[in-house]
Amino acid sequence: MKISKFINQLEEWLITFLLASMTLLTFSQVVARYVFNSGVVWALEVTTYLFAWLVLLGASYIIKCGAHIAVDSVVNLFSEKNRKIITLFAITACMAFVVIMFMGSYEYISLLKEIEIEMEDLPVLEWQAKIILPLGFALMFYRLIEVMIDVINNKTATMHFENHLNDYKE
Repeated sequence: MKISKFINQLEEWLITFLLASMTLLTFSQVVARYVFNSGVVWALEVTTYLFAWLVLLGASYIIKCGAHIAVDSVVNLFSEKNRKIITLFAITACMAFVVIMFMGSYEYISLLKEIEIEMEDLPVLEWQAKIILPLGFALMFYRLIEVMIDVINNKTATMHFENHLNDYKE
């Protein structure tokens, strides 16, 4: 489980770094424009890409934490055995979606690598900025496998982990 712990820490660090970078960049851009009547052209583009990275890493993190939106009120109407079956079906459906998105994003990145388009405002190839697409979906798939294993091993009956959320309420 050392790999899992490394991925957890890397994911949390990257999310923190991305959010801090976006905040700092946006704040400095606002100050530069409204106080000094200047600014950098590339700030909006970089912030947009940082946000995309944050969303995909955040989606993976939320799967890990079990903090995503779930319709527990309906699932809780069923017995524990049926909840487990419904949850495994939901995880499988999510996996199918993630696989489709991974395949599409992989093809998209491959095409971008072939045509070597640069970003609008920075001399960086677009595929390098958008590589988070297949990486993010692969990470989500990994997290869904972790949740599926937890459900199969009776560590949880649903994809929504209330105990983990209680840690944040205190």
